[in-house]
Amino acid sequence: MSSERGKEYGEGSSSSPPTTTTTPSRYESQKRRDWNTFGQYLKNQRPPVALAQCNFNHVLEFLRYLDQFGKTKVHVQGCMFYGQPEPPAPCTCPLKQAWGSLDALIGRLRAAYEEHGGSPETNPFASASIRVYLREVRECQAKARGIPYKKKKKSSKASNTNTNHDDSTTNTCSSSSSSGMMHFSTP
Repeated sequence: MSSERGKEYGEGSSSSPPTTTTTPSRYESQKRRDWNTFGQYLKNQRPPVALAQCNFNHVLEFLRYLDQFGKTKVHVQGCMFYGQPEPPAPCTCPLKQAWGSLDALIGRLRAAYEEHGGSPETNPFASASIRVYLREVRECQAKARGIPYKKKKKSSKASNTNTNHDDSTTNTCSSSSSSGMMHFSTP
């Protein structure tokens, strides 16, 4: 090491040595936390699930598990405030994860899976079942809170295909309120 270089980066110098590490962005930090949380969730399963054995069912179970930590009031169909965006009084309906939070979480986990060596073809976070689940959550929460959801217009061929598929999803959504979607109810 030359004395010039020592002076350049030594004490009293306003310059700092070049570093290869940078502070991760908020997105990168959240993605790392989400990935670690999901990994811990798999380890806590009985029996523990290896990441290589993880499939979309584990992801769906994880999303349902997260509902217990939610902060969004989602009225059940029997609630007198069902469909009202601003209910006038409190009720006993459960708090759940908001659809937007779950959608963002899945996006980060999908990216993290591939960054950790997973193949896009086997990515459980990119499964069609996950997309259907998220669409059902979005629609159910919108109905429960009285918020109309307007679909974006697509080409006529895509609209016809999506409309037919969405009809079956909506029926599933309505029938899933007692088993899948509204599974956390307050006694």
